[in-house]
Amino acid sequence: MTDVDTAPLSIDPDFAGVVMADLLFARRASERFWNLQRQGRLTTVAPLTGQEAAVVGAVRGLDLATDWLVPYYRDITGFGALGDDFMEQLVVYWRGHPDGGRIPDGVRCLPVQISLGTQLPHATGLAWGLALRGDPGVVCTFVGDGATSEGDFYEAINLAGVQRVPLIVVCLNNGWAISTPTERQTAAETFAAKAVAAGIPGVRVDGNDVLAVVEATRAARRRAAAGEGPTLLEVVTYRMGAHTNSDDPTRYVPDDELREWRTRDPIERFRRQLERAGVWDDDRHAAAVDAAEVRLDHIIDAALAREVDPATALDHITASLSPRTAAQRAEIARRAAPASAANDEQEEVSWRA
Repeated sequence: MTDVDTAPLSIDPDFAGVVMADLLFARRASERFWNLQRQGRLTTVAPLTGQEAAVVGAVRGLDLATDWLVPYYRDITGFGALGDDFMEQLVVYWRGHPDGGRIPDGVRCLPVQISLGTQLPHATGLAWGLALRGDPGVVCTFVGDGATSEGDFYEAINLAGVQRVPLIVVCLNNGWAISTPTERQTAAETFAAKAVAAGIPGVRVDGNDVLAVVEATRAARRRAAAGEGPTLLEVVTYRMGAHTNSDDPTRYVPDDELREWRTRDPIERFRRQLERAGVWDDDRHAAAVDAAEVRLDHIIDAALAREVDPATALDHITASLSPRTAAQRAEIARRAAPASAANDEQEEVSWRA
């Protein structure tokens, strides 16, 4: 990995604008989702702050008309390229609404996966299915560095390597697996080196250089589409915030380490690159920031306007409700039902008594 801040840059201005819009949208989405969670209007959220280039670069390195994305819980905030309907569903998902698991028609993405690493066998199976059908698509899945310690990770890349499926596994090495630092997560020299056991290429790339990630993803995609099998990409970035809203990184992240990584902010870095190339300026940046805010206003307002019935949380656990679950559902519905004015008054009187 090299710092390309001072390197000559040749980039299509339109593509530059698209990528910058995605980066700014992802950053602001993380901030606003976090605020909504603190207000009690969203449930658990996992910020992407500081890691936007690692995800946006991979997504923009794919062909979204043919390729599939298989996310986990952090990367998906950077999937703004999939459209407003998709992002609205994500907000609905973070609200705890069961409709949030439904992906809009025409979008090639699986639902959010919370359990660590369990999306990797799904991605391998999906890629294998595409190959068996002769479908030209490639599957791209994301995983945190901590999840590379899971058995699902090794089983998935092993099968993918044996069957030479069209799969790209993007490992977001953000320095921390919750509070466990990289050096205590693995004894491997790099996370990319774990690809050796599966007999597939392992590529390590600067995850804060969005264009480097785009190019690495495109190369992996060309290889997969040509029938040459999967690739493991380790994108080295940094988590500049909490693991989730239930985490307090000030208890374990060294202040000097965080300060150093803040100087490598991927959005500011890309902005400097574009300005030196003469394809970006303050006015264009301000317009892109405003556009991201307006877009998020529309998405969040639409998602929050959708009613949430807490009782529906039990509707899709089994094909039919057991007597116990049915009773639980009825109790949730009873408690969630708006009380009548008379009941409210009686409760107040009882409390005062």
